[in-house]
Amino acid sequence: EADPTVCSHSRRAQLRLCLERLKGLVPLGAAAGRHTTLSLLTRARLHIQKLEDQERRALHQIEQLQREQRHLQRQLEKLGMERVRIDSISSSLSSERSDSDQGES
Repeated sequence: EADPTVCSHSRRAQLRLCLERLKGLVPLGAAAGRHTTLSLLTRARLHIQKLEDQERRALHQIEQLQREQRHLQRQLEKLGMERVRIDSISSSLSSERSDSDQGES
């Protein structure tokens, strides 16, 4: 069976390691040198909330841009169909003109 004091020291060492890693991930500001575990965890929580807010805003912006892209794509398709129709009318008009020009010669 494992010695409880060894397990306790191991857990504390693991916790210290995790807190050091957390310090590297969380912007600590001016108090980077002096912090308590509580202040580090509080700053980490606030940083996570800030990142989540940024992610929500980014996702919202992506959705808006996708809607705008679909709208512009529909407009482009309409313009393409309109152009085909205009080209068709223009082509039939020019062929009518050349038919009538040949009839007059």
